[in-house]
Amino acid sequence: MKASHRKKRILLVLPDGKIHKLRLGPLNISFREAPLTATMLAALVPPELDAGITIIDESVQKIPFHKHYDLVGISCMTGTAPRAYEIADRFRKQRATVVLGGVHVTLMPDEAARHADAIVIGFAEKSWPELLRDFQRNQLKPCYHSEKIYLSHLPYPRRDLQKRFGYAIPNTVFVTRGCRGACDFCTVPAAQFGWHKRPITDVIDEIKQIKTRRIAFSDVNLPDDAEYAKEFFKALIPLKKEWGGLASTRIAQDEELLLLMRQSGCKFLLIGFESVNSSSLKSIRKGFNKVGQYQELVRKLHDLQIIIQGCFIFGLDEDDNSVFGRTLELVNELKIDIPRYAIYTPYPGTAAFKRLQKENRILHYNWKYYDTQHVVFKPNKMIPQELDEGFKWAYKHTFSLKSTLQRTHGSGQNFPISFVGNVAYRLYIKRLCAEQQRFPESDKNGL
Repeated sequence: MKASHRKKRILLVLPDGKIHKLRLGPLNISFREAPLTATMLAALVPPELDAGITIIDESVQKIPFHKHYDLVGISCMTGTAPRAYEIADRFRKQRATVVLGGVHVTLMPDEAARHADAIVIGFAEKSWPELLRDFQRNQLKPCYHSEKIYLSHLPYPRRDLQKRFGYAIPNTVFVTRGCRGACDFCTVPAAQFGWHKRPITDVIDEIKQIKTRRIAFSDVNLPDDAEYAKEFFKALIPLKKEWGGLASTRIAQDEELLLLMRQSGCKFLLIGFESVNSSSLKSIRKGFNKVGQYQELVRKLHDLQIIIQGCFIFGLDEDDNSVFGRTLELVNELKIDIPRYAIYTPYPGTAAFKRLQKENRILHYNWKYYDTQHVVFKPNKMIPQELDEGFKWAYKHTFSLKSTLQRTHGSGQNFPISFVGNVAYRLYIKRLCAEQQRFPESDKNGL
């Protein structure tokens, strides 16, 4: 009689990211769309492995440490790296094989390798299946790195394995990978991901399989290639979806592109305005943002009934104490539906990190605080505490009832979504401002 074949058990984990989410009683609610990383990794598991796959996004779920898994794959960003290492070390003690990947691992491979049996550098479309086949043959290598990316005829993400509740939008799709920009704070150019497009027919076929009307696109800048984007939006129109995504301020320059975006179902755009200072924009290699053109962009999008989440960064080298009030004034004047603020964060491997490290302005290397919500460097025209207090002040005043009504009043059919979004951020900021430890203990004396 043949011995029964035990099915391999694979756990895919996204470590807890505490930003842009709320805890309401026993529930964790994320303001973000459902992440694609784990569902894509699950889809790329070779069928011949016949593995049982579990996905855990720790932002909305608890990790079942009490269960046995043969292989645990963990993907992390810089802000979640300490938690990723903690999870990895714990599972390794339980004799699971642990694999680490994600942008932080790509930028800090030697550090990550100390906590894993294998690491994956860069995109995983080719290297992840190769790793799993090696694991099945007991021939696992310590590092996997594919120089090329393959985006044609990809399997559809295993959305059936992901928790549905807890996300602003549960169904996420990607059309392009990487970015052609060179913003000095961004990890995408630092990781040398390049910019890659999926065949439009592949994306449309995938979207046809999604039953819900609302979807989100995870692309860093979906309309970056205007001609490609136009063809995609034309193909998307018959599907009658409603979608949200990310775009740069450059979209204002192309009326045809804007109209096609709206006709294809665009309802929400996150746009990186970044600063009210033109000199600051140039310093971060985003000089194509023109402060004087912000109003025209917002007007065009609002005329098309598109909700805007406008992102601004505090702590750039030309920022002084006046930047918080000036930003609040602009946000209210433009009637940006849902503002979002970030503290300038020099992620390891980026141009910003290298420059600030050279200038001896990095305060510490506690990655947990590298989440755009904490000060981790010495600003040029403020002290760290001033930047931290100004960041919290701007958020508190932006999401006051008066400011919220001033911005959302008159937004027509978008008022309910905009208002609820503002209330959610108000609750989030209340928790953020109540946080007792805004700096690591070991660094307080040096600030």
